[in-house]
Amino acid sequence: MKQPKVKVAVSLSPDVVAQLRAAVADGRARSVSAYVEHAVRGQFAAEAEFDTVIEEMLAASGGPPTDRERAEAASLLGDTAA
Repeated sequence: MKQPKVKVAVSLSPDVVAQLRAAVADGRARSVSAYVEHAVRGQFAAEAEFDTVIEEMLAASGGPPTDRERAEAASLLGDTAA
């Protein structure tokens, strides 16, 4: 069953709106809403994939850095990583 849509208002720069409307006019998107939804879903998927990669890397390297490792990194990087 198709979920009902919820209307929201967003503010976009004029050049982005022009590109969205051009995508619709050129047939690259059914509508501005469809294009934006596709982009947002893509961002969510990318974030989930990134989180998975980080979890895998942490598991392969023994887990998150310890306080000692963080302190050593901060020292090496001039406290910019703290």
